[in-house]
Amino acid sequence: MFESLSDRLGGVFDRLRGRGALTEADVRGAMREVRVALLEADVALPVARDFVEKVTEAAVGQNVLRSVTPGQQVVKIVNDALVEMLGSDASELELGVTPPAVIMMVGLQGSGKTTTTAKIAKRLSAGQGGRERKKVLMASLDVNRPNAQEQLAVLGTQADVQTLPIVTGQQPVDIARRAMQAAKLQGFDVLMLDTAGRLHVDQALMDEMRAVADVAQPTEILLVVDSLTGQDAVNVAKNFSDQVTLTGVVLTRMDGDARGGAALSMRAVTGKPIKFAGMGEKLDALEAFHPARVAGRILGMGDVVGLVERAAEAVQQDEAEAMAAKLAKGQFDLNDLRAQLAQMRRMGGLGALAGMIPGMAKAKAAMAGGGMDERILLRMDAMITSMTQKERTKPEMINAKRKIRIAKGSGTTVQDVNKLLKMHLEMSTAMKKIRKMGGLKGMAAMFGKGGLGGALGGLGGGVGGGGLPNLGGGGGSGLPGLGGGQAKLPPGFENLLNKKK
Repeated sequence: MFESLSDRLGGVFDRLRGRGALTEADVRGAMREVRVALLEADVALPVARDFVEKVTEAAVGQNVLRSVTPGQQVVKIVNDALVEMLGSDASELELGVTPPAVIMMVGLQGSGKTTTTAKIAKRLSAGQGGRERKKVLMASLDVNRPNAQEQLAVLGTQADVQTLPIVTGQQPVDIARRAMQAAKLQGFDVLMLDTAGRLHVDQALMDEMRAVADVAQPTEILLVVDSLTGQDAVNVAKNFSDQVTLTGVVLTRMDGDARGGAALSMRAVTGKPIKFAGMGEKLDALEAFHPARVAGRILGMGDVVGLVERAAEAVQQDEAEAMAAKLAKGQFDLNDLRAQLAQMRRMGGLGALAGMIPGMAKAKAAMAGGGMDERILLRMDAMITSMTQKERTKPEMINAKRKIRIAKGSGTTVQDVNKLLKMHLEMSTAMKKIRKMGGLKGMAAMFGKGGLGGALGGLGGGVGGGGLPNLGGGGGSGLPGLGGGQAKLPPGFENLLNKKK
């Protein structure tokens, strides 16, 4: 997300940072470029104008222009202003009420409301985001769209969240009453109401929203809008907030929004915080919206905390403990490498991770172009799958004849197999160095309860410049090079990335 805006702003600030001293004219010229970049990103005109005026006023102050690093100071001012525009602090769901806490989902038809309902329900029931697990009930109040209630029931099965049984012919207000009664009698902590949408805002829709709200008395009314609609998303949000007491906004399809105008305008125009961002179609593809982290991504500063949190959710505890035991003996075979590749795919692939690592924006563009990062991981997994169990355990036994068989079985070439084996050898050597350096006690902090201290250490360059040993905080192996300061990929990945389609 925000790729185009990030690229434009990156160019502006690179020029500022490249100068030893700045004049007021330099700053004002840069801010004009920032304003154009915001408008091209589909940010609302009043929001862009106010933002640039505020930043310019702060940036032309003598303390900035006479500082040792004026370019860096201007970037910091822009970063702080972006955080303020986006809402300053992350806004959590308000669930501290007498159960059940009612979350009412509203929005236009096609905005992703039903899927988002299931995503939030799964997040709450699984205890994601540092929350304790909640007992969640979902109920569909959409009697207009064909099979809308059945769709939520199917999603409930996939997310392992209970849904209210469907009673044909009931109206939304009656369904809401039945859902409230069921939630109270069965001891549910949270009740999620998926209301009906329309193709556009009309009075009948608003009347229905208010009638349901009067019955359910929701603690949260979340508006779901499609970020790809840009200014239309902001206008829809404003119309809803004028009619219904919204408590927050959920932006869907943020992973496909290269401009980001809806996100940047939403808080300023509506006064409502963005609480979640939908980052894909899968039920776990939902992120809490943290303004400071989003501002960091826009300005190419990465999102280290988000990376670590994503790793914590992706790591499989049993895999982590098994790999820790093997590493204690200095072992790291191709099964371990495959486990690490699978972990990276669960975390969103190379492109998604690179966007969260400081200084990796250009590498991300190279990797994510045309889905190349996902193809690399899949290709490597295919090669390892084509090996016998014995070959995976003892890669040194793979001779020329075996390489030909592996290449044919995985649809790759012998050269690809050689690159994979070389990459594994480099990683295995790095693990042995860690062991010789007496680093296993430190690495143990990455396993189990210790969490991800080692992952953060790896972001600064890792062991011997290897970078990011173990993104998941569990396996201890990781992919050397991803965090190594100069945004370089490991040799094996660079070679595979450059391979023709």
